[in-house]
Amino acid sequence: MSGKQKLAIVIGSVREGRFGPVVASWIAEQARAHGGFEIEVVDLADVEVPLALPAAPPKYAGDSYPRPDGMAPLTAALESADAFLLVTPEYNHSYPASLKAAIDWHFTQWTAKPVGFVSYGGAAGGRHAVLHLENVLTELHAVTIRDGLAFPNYFTAWQDGRPLDSEAAGYAKTLLDQLAWWAGVLSAARDATPYPS
Repeated sequence: MSGKQKLAIVIGSVREGRFGPVVASWIAEQARAHGGFEIEVVDLADVEVPLALPAAPPKYAGDSYPRPDGMAPLTAALESADAFLLVTPEYNHSYPASLKAAIDWHFTQWTAKPVGFVSYGGAAGGRHAVLHLENVLTELHAVTIRDGLAFPNYFTAWQDGRPLDSEAAGYAKTLLDQLAWWAGVLSAARDATPYPS
């Protein structure tokens, strides 16, 4: 056991030609340099995430929730994570259906854990997507981190897999510092006392 908190970096877009893996690779590199996390990158394009959900919500079904076998790696990654970074584009002022489905198939895996956001898009840099995600994850009793990363006009603001903004790494460190703080505090709290449901 390394003593580090486990960070799941989730690539939310499955669209053909997506930019998400580039962003995820860069933020994973920043997280490794940060040193406070054990990192797992989860690409939703590699996971079976159906849009059709069972009748009973996962909130009430718990561990017996009937998920497809192809979703097992995602469920395991979310379950074992102490913190999350969601990498999302902005589609029509919101986030991808693939990410919503992945969230909706789970409930307790998000509870009392911190979630940070790395978004990209046009002029708003994916901020509309993040605003919607904050609402959804609050409903699941997750703790959302205020200081996320947003990359406006990513198609001209990145080169060779890296953002052109010289301050991006500093912003990433702030996000990761806050995420690590919350991950440590909430992990200790979950170990000490079960979260009330």
